[in-house]
Amino acid sequence: MVGEVGNLFFCNFHRFFEDVYDPIHTILKPTDLSDPEYFHKVVDCQYACPAHTPVPEYIRMIALGRYDDAYMINWESNVFPGVLGRTCDRPCEPACRRGRIEEKPVAICRLKRVAADHKGDVRDRMLQGPFTPNGKKIALIGGGPASLTVARDLAPLGYEIHLYDEQISGGGFMRSQIPSFRLPEEVLNEEVNYILNMGVHTHFNSYVSSLKEILDKDYDAVFIGTGAPRGKDLPKLEGRWDAKDKVHIGINWLASVAFGHIEKIGRKVIVVGGGNTAMDCCRTARRLGGTEVKVIVRSPFEEMKASAWEIEDAQHEDIPIMPLHSPKSFVAENGQLKGMMFEKVKAVYNEKGKRSLVPTGEPDVFIEADDVLMAIGQDNAFPWIERNIGIEFGEWEMPVVNKTTFQSSLPKVFFGGDAAFGPENVITAVAHGHSAAVSIDLFCQNADVNVRPDPMTNLYSLKMGIHEWSYDNYVVDDHRYKVPHASKDLTLQNRKIEVELGFDELTGFKEAERCLNCDVQTVFEKSRCIECDACVDICPTGCITFTTNDDEDVLRQHLTMPATNKSQDLYVSDLLPTMRIMVKDEDVCLHCGLCAERCPTSAWDMQKFLYNTTKASHVCHLEVV
Repeated sequence: MVGEVGNLFFCNFHRFFEDVYDPIHTILKPTDLSDPEYFHKVVDCQYACPAHTPVPEYIRMIALGRYDDAYMINWESNVFPGVLGRTCDRPCEPACRRGRIEEKPVAICRLKRVAADHKGDVRDRMLQGPFTPNGKKIALIGGGPASLTVARDLAPLGYEIHLYDEQISGGGFMRSQIPSFRLPEEVLNEEVNYILNMGVHTHFNSYVSSLKEILDKDYDAVFIGTGAPRGKDLPKLEGRWDAKDKVHIGINWLASVAFGHIEKIGRKVIVVGGGNTAMDCCRTARRLGGTEVKVIVRSPFEEMKASAWEIEDAQHEDIPIMPLHSPKSFVAENGQLKGMMFEKVKAVYNEKGKRSLVPTGEPDVFIEADDVLMAIGQDNAFPWIERNIGIEFGEWEMPVVNKTTFQSSLPKVFFGGDAAFGPENVITAVAHGHSAAVSIDLFCQNADVNVRPDPMTNLYSLKMGIHEWSYDNYVVDDHRYKVPHASKDLTLQNRKIEVELGFDELTGFKEAERCLNCDVQTVFEKSRCIECDACVDICPTGCITFTTNDDEDVLRQHLTMPATNKSQDLYVSDLLPTMRIMVKDEDVCLHCGLCAERCPTSAWDMQKFLYNTTKASHVCHLEVV
């Protein structure tokens, strides 16, 4: 009997062993920690940032009061910390791991501003010219964030950089479209000049009317970063041209205000549109004499394209937002604008979730106006690019651009920012600039632009001894701190008074302490594990499980806590002595380090992961601190 039981056990064990090692069996393979993108993806904030700024690293520097270090970590990646600390669209914040245990994520964007506001003179830490020439000459058309990033990356490598822009100074749409009450001119000038002072040859007040003429000047490569300069209109709407002087294209109007060409507006103002440009228009109009400013939006309020904080700021300034009103006509008498007529609509969704706006049947709504600002979107415009020089254009008259190399069909011409794929934001333009600079450098060295250099990564232990850590790993509930604002009575009287005042040092420290240090990774060493399950017992989120291997979908459902977010990976170990594996759900891990602190054999370790995206010529200047 004992022999039969023994044989049965052996057969079942043998069958299980074969299943585990059967290459056809759909079990999960051990996680490849040598892949630099694995731990990068776990640092959700950095991964979500288009420029992949090492967010937890610079936040730790802020908590330590090392503002210069924090600024330089930012400057290496996103180039404009002071600008982006005020104006970024913040793709990092919805990804923040703090948002999984509390309502609000870490104020990553505003902490970036803390670094910029409290730094000292950092110029001696930046690459200083003159640089040894390499004999190559590059033209940059457009002076916005994408072009400036290309200049910042290529100038130190010895490239002769020539920047062309029709404005009086650099910055592009950061200067012409972001109002001074959000971005003071001195902040923009400082960060633009860090780059221009690298020896960039500037050609301001120079509108490029012919790309062929630029190509005939024997540049080795040309980068086009002209943005999306054409604001959308409703040219066929009834009455549009009956009082045309009082209907303004939003981005053009903002530029005219920025450069001092427009200093006032009518008392009653309608802003048509629901994006960030509409929020800038309505708030600017309030400062130029508009006492009854209304924002009219076709979509439902909750589906407006404007950032939530931009909407809140507009509402704080007593600007009503009227959703679900579709423009029907302009109303004018004897050439004088009286207002606009709107049709009330409602949102209807089909089974696939696609939205349609249909009339409610209610009476049309007339809204009085002295001026109307159209902020319904932007288009690209390339009338200055000849269509017979080898650049292919596709849908919507957009250039055909490689999404990895940013190279056009004419090999020496590259695009980036809004000019490449349509309107985005400053941080995306910076990311484009970095990638395009890598391509331009490869192209000018006669190398394959499709062979992209690897990023720089580093991984090292932060546990110095038993219960001793080199970073703050205590996880508590800690609500997000509010950024103080200047008095509305002051800011509405002067468009150049900045509204947000930024965090002081103490509040910046407190907000920085909310960071969960997601770049300090939980690293498992199989050979040290005795399978005591102490880590499972101590884990506050139930993210660790020891179990038999299986198909991923099955495994995700049978963990200590089901792992439902498939966009984040499972950390899977190799086979342990009991034929089990360790599985950790990266999605809900708080990186608190309790597993490493509790483990009696140090099978768990907390290791800091540094990821720095590739810059031109394989050179990464980020100081590891």
